[in-house]
Amino acid sequence: MKVFFDTSAFVKRYVEEPGTEKVLEICDRAEQLVLCIICLPEMISTLNRLVREGKLPGDDYQKLRDLILKEIEDAEICCLTPEVVGQTIRCLENNVLRAMDALHLGCALVVEPDLFVSSDQRQIEAAKREGLKVLEA
Repeated sequence: MKVFFDTSAFVKRYVEEPGTEKVLEICDRAEQLVLCIICLPEMISTLNRLVREGKLPGDDYQKLRDLILKEIEDAEICCLTPEVVGQTIRCLENNVLRAMDALHLGCALVVEPDLFVSSDQRQIEAAKREGLKVLEA
């Protein structure tokens, strides 16, 4: 199964939140993991915010960062292409989405995953309207 994760869901693989068990289960079943090019920077941003807020010790940040980098080595990374940008713009014009959420969705529409996983309600609704099979994490 080819699974595309939005950052809002994929970060739950590494940070305990509601939905973490569901994300771990899907990751275990996935044959191919697909991420948008901005997923890693968004995750690093989230982890650094948790450090600043005192919710994640600095040593744990380093371990998590290294683990994430190791574990995504085999992931398919969807890069910015004219087709992705076109899909992203279309998503922005037809849905109430933030630009980065639309970029994830634009990537997913291009790579055509078997399952799109997100925790963002607006993005989930837009993905459904676009015909993607969606799992809310």
